[in-house]
Amino acid sequence: MSMHAKTDSEVTSQTASSPTRSPPRRPVYFVQSPSHDGEKNTNSFHSTPVLSPNASPGRHSRNSSSTRFSGSLRPGSRKGTTHQNQQLGRKGDKGFDAIEEEGLVDYGNQKGFPRRCYFLAFVVGFFVLFTFFSLVLWAAAKPQKPDVTMRSISFDQFVVNAGADASGVATEMVTLNATIKFNFRNKGTFFGVHVSSTPMDLAYTELTLASGTIKKFYQSRKGHRLVSVNLQGRGVPLYGGGVNWASQNGKLTAPVPLNLNFTVKAKAYVLGKLVKPKFHRKVSCAIVYKPTLVNTPISLKNSCTVE
Repeated sequence: MSMHAKTDSEVTSQTASSPTRSPPRRPVYFVQSPSHDGEKNTNSFHSTPVLSPNASPGRHSRNSSSTRFSGSLRPGSRKGTTHQNQQLGRKGDKGFDAIEEEGLVDYGNQKGFPRRCYFLAFVVGFFVLFTFFSLVLWAAAKPQKPDVTMRSISFDQFVVNAGADASGVATEMVTLNATIKFNFRNKGTFFGVHVSSTPMDLAYTELTLASGTIKKFYQSRKGHRLVSVNLQGRGVPLYGGGVNWASQNGKLTAPVPLNLNFTVKAKAYVLGKLVKPKFHRKVSCAIVYKPTLVNTPISLKNSCTVE
């Protein structure tokens, strides 16, 4: 026992006499990383010491065990952890701002125009522009009406004979052949026209003696042509209409007033069948048949009106 007590006193005296040498403190660096737990909505901060190059492994283990802490909430340590989280949260506010600025924040809640709206706007805009363009073409083509100039009429045959109609009623019958010539000019600068006409009726008062139609044709832009139409009437009953006519052996010996009426139709396909302006020129002529001018062209220059 005495030896054991001596030994303890010696050890104590030696310990008191020899000063304790504490190892020099090495700087410790901490890396704080915020982490977000989506289920518990708690922020935990882990402080991991990073030793300087001169730190010893043993010192590192002690420092790491003493300085590593977690911010997860526990029933017994809520107050202390809350205070630490508040201090660390103030330091990490700028870090969170930086994360938000880098585009890591979810922008899915921001609403924009869906693709369907863009497609619908494109279709509507296309139809509006196309309609406007079509109206411009139609307005530009409408004033460019074709010209119709009557040239002449030639009577090849004009005969009056006694006869009977289909029901057997006795009356005078007329046979008439004539040729009408006129000039057609397309004034369109950027379109051609398809030309036709209504029946061309050569009549005495309201009784049609001969008729004919224009053979349909196409006239190119700024083009013109001479159109010839044959008018025919065979066995047309007069029913007393030509009672004042003077005739001999079926041939007329006195002038007979006649009138000619028809409408020239022209249609242009400027933009396919979408823009197709139509032009109508109504022609009315007052003609006098003269027995002395058979097979001779009669000028219609001053005898016709074109509307």
